[in-house]
This record gives sequence, structure tokens and C-alpha cells, in this order.
Amino acid sequence: MKLQRILPFAKALLETAVSKGDITVDATIGNGHDTVFLAELVGADGHVYGFDIQSDAVAKTKDKLSANGLDNRVTLYTKGHQYINETIPQHHHGAISGAMFNLGYLPGGDKAIVTHHESTISAIKQLLSMMKPEGIIVVVIYHGHEEGQIERNHVMDYVTSIDPSEAHVLQYQFINKNNNPPYIVAIEKC
Repeated sequence: MKLQRILPFAKALLETAVSKGDITVDATIGNGHDTVFLAELVGADGHVYGFDIQSDAVAKTKDKLSANGLDNRVTLYTKGHQYINETIPQHHHGAISGAMFNLGYLPGGDKAIVTHHESTISAIKQLLSMMKPEGIIVVVIYHGHEEGQIERNHVMDYVTSIDPSEAHVLQYQFINKNNNPPYIVAIEKC
């Protein structure tokens, strides 16, 4: 067996939980790669809700979705993921099967604009209440910068405190690499 790298493993986890016709969330759309992946995963009858505070990220993602003929499967919001509960239509609460977070800053963007633990933890809590049983939240933690280390510490404190009767929490990381390599936290709702 070959060990999977971080992002392929994140996608493999979501592939186990998400089926055609499902509802998913890309909590940090960034450059749109995960949004496209989720839109392909849910198929023509599913839907993806995407969130990002940067209008540039939303515009790039819209273009990427349009180029792939997937824009009718996705609703994008230029707002923080802490507004997931009040933004996603009520009839999809309890039906979400997968969610993805890539923490840190927008690759190629302004490195001063980063995710923060307060909004990330709030979004994870909201999603846990909105997920269907066996739904998976995948959080890719980038902690190679000061703000990322602060966020990592708070997020890890929170996820390790989740009641095991509510969700199973997995950490997947390479432990012999230098420079604070990213790692995954996967949360599967019970």
C-alpha cells in the first residue's frame, strides 16, 4: 500500500461520504479546485455551497466552474464560512454529506488575509449540526505561518474535545517532514 499525499487523501475521504445528488460545502473556495471537485462529485442533481471572503476568489471560482460546465451545481457566497447556518437554505439542513476547508491564505493571494480560528470553529460546529449521519468534514490545516499556528492550536483543542458519540475525529499527517507540512483533520458525524 502506498501512503496517499495530503490533498489526494482529503479527496478520497470525501469520495467515501458523498454520492451523486448530495449537498456539500466548500467552506474556503480559494482558487476553486475543491469546488470543482465537489461539483463533479455531487453530479447534475447535487449542489455545492461555496464560501470565501475574497471577491477575487469567488470570481476565479465562477470562471473555473463555468469553463467546466458546472456553474449550475454551485452557489457561491462572498462571505465568511461562519455564516453557513444562516445562508444555506433550511431544507438542506440535515442533508449535507461532505464539507471541505483549506485553512490559511489564498494561494497566490494576499498572505495577510487568512482564516481565523473563531470563524473556522464556528463553521465546523454549524456544519456538524447540519450534516447527515456519516457525513464528513475535511479540514486541511496549513500552519507554516504564525496565524496558521494559532488557528491550528485552537482548532485542534476544539476537535479533540468533540464528544465521540457526536463524531469520530481523525488526524492524518506526515510526521517526518520539515517546514510544518499541512495535515488533515477529518470529522465524521455519528
